[in-house]
Amino acid sequence: MPEFDSAGVPIAFLDEGEGEPILLIHGFASNREVNWVGPGWVETLTQAGRRVIALDNRGHGESGKPRDPAAYFAPVMAEDAGRLLDHLGLERADVMGYSMGARITAFLALAHPGRVRSVIFGGLGLGLVDGTGPWEPIVAALEAPSLEGIQHQTGRMFRRFAEQTGGDLEALAACMRSSRQTLSPEEVGRIDVPALVAVGSRDAIAGSAEELAALLPQGRALVIPNRDHMLAVGDKVYKAGVLEFLAARP
Repeated sequence: MPEFDSAGVPIAFLDEGEGEPILLIHGFASNREVNWVGPGWVETLTQAGRRVIALDNRGHGESGKPRDPAAYFAPVMAEDAGRLLDHLGLERADVMGYSMGARITAFLALAHPGRVRSVIFGGLGLGLVDGTGPWEPIVAALEAPSLEGIQHQTGRMFRRFAEQTGGDLEALAACMRSSRQTLSPEEVGRIDVPALVAVGSRDAIAGSAEELAALLPQGRALVIPNRDHMLAVGDKVYKAGVLEFLAARP
């Protein structure tokens, strides 16, 4: 896969299809293959006539893996996405992020409003504003000697997922320490582009899709029936809602 240099950190990405561009930003402990290729998103979007760009966030997949937590603040990771658009010569793109990727998408839209045509926040609702729970148990789980003995439910879930995706546990722990900045309701209100907030009805992490959508000037909510944080990613209702949203946005 191709890569580029983002202020000293190599960032791997894929670039497939033709048409209007959409940038995909994956979630914590995932990568472009797990979040977007495997669940069929790249195929779905390219078949719908879109050019699909998906990066491996720093600390993930085939991208560089700094060990310093300061390398993973959400605004820093948003600049990787912005530099990828620069690298490809794209002035503007639709942007869809899932979970941590949705947070990065929000910071990208605030820092570079002219670059973002629309936003899709998957797997992150009002948690963008009021937080998605404590990070310390997740870091402890990532740094534990093994999965055995980890009692915290969310920490255990992410440790298991990180092992399944072949993640670098040290880099992921550094990322978790720094990447969970929130935005104020006023800051969310400055994201004045078409916005879709898609969250599973059983997602105990993301927070309310409806409440975040209400803060966005052009926001609408999509509740994905009977899906939790992990299973919503590839859901057919989510895909259909995104295609409808993209077709309707100006």
